[in-house]
Amino acid sequence: MTQDREFLVVAHTGREIVTDTLAAIARHCGDAGIGLRIVDHDMRGAHPGSGSGVPNIHPVDPVELRSMGADVAITSGDEDSAAGCEVVIVLGGDGTFLRAAELAYPTAVPVLGINLGRIGFLAEAEAERVDAVMEQLISGDYRVEDRMTLDIAITLDGTVLDRSWALNEASIQNPRSQGVLEMVAEVDGRPVAAFGADGMLISTPTGSTAYAFSAGGPVMWPDLEAILVVPSNAHALFTRPLVTSPNSVIAIEVERSGQHAIVACDGRRTLQVPAGARVEAVRGKQPVRWVRIDSDPFADRLVTKFDLPVTGWRGRQV
Repeated sequence: MTQDREFLVVAHTGREIVTDTLAAIARHCGDAGIGLRIVDHDMRGAHPGSGSGVPNIHPVDPVELRSMGADVAITSGDEDSAAGCEVVIVLGGDGTFLRAAELAYPTAVPVLGINLGRIGFLAEAEAERVDAVMEQLISGDYRVEDRMTLDIAITLDGTVLDRSWALNEASIQNPRSQGVLEMVAEVDGRPVAAFGADGMLISTPTGSTAYAFSAGGPVMWPDLEAILVVPSNAHALFTRPLVTSPNSVIAIEVERSGQHAIVACDGRRTLQVPAGARVEAVRGKQPVRWVRIDSDPFADRLVTKFDLPVTGWRGRQV
């Protein structure tokens, strides 16, 4: 069988709910004549193509999925996994979504999350809606929006040492968990604060509900374009989060006489920051493309995911 359309599925496999959801996707794709690629390894903690991921205990069974009429191809999850696919479908929680975004990013393939985790803030739908979701994908009844990313560069004395990108955040951390990192925060070429801290978070609006939120940052609506800077456990009086222009250049300088740091991009890609180096963050040149299948307001998602109390709300009287 040959198809003009093909979907990639990235799943945190090994659980019954994932197996059942994957089977439902295979049935829909088989009936519609859409090809299906499946990432066969849970590569959490591994960079694409590094080969350091640990295979699942219960790998995907392509024979069983093909028995449902689906044309299934298995991929180990390298940087070309999503090439030529129409959509990347994520089965799991936010960690699995970030893994899928890492695969989709090089080829600009849009990503859709089906939450099988605990909170699943990045997911577009819950597992019980898989049939409706697949009907919409197959019929083309969806839209794609761009989510802002960050481009990260590590420089030392004017030399670029390393680069990466982030959808949620770049987390500057003390790798030793001893003492504090002495840092100076800079916005658009001007210093704004110097202090010791466990670290610093530079976040997108998408990432504002993740690590940055836990560190005391504000929730930002995802259609807002801005860069969020949040100190982590700072030893100083002025440690408020900063919300800057999306066109700002954010730099965090690590004290030259202090210890080195690391930068974790989305918790997946780690960069080394020698003492005296700078971490520079700017709006990413390439966004992550996001599949939307409904028009629910972000406020409703916020209330649902965080189980916020709204008892007593009357709404606008007309």
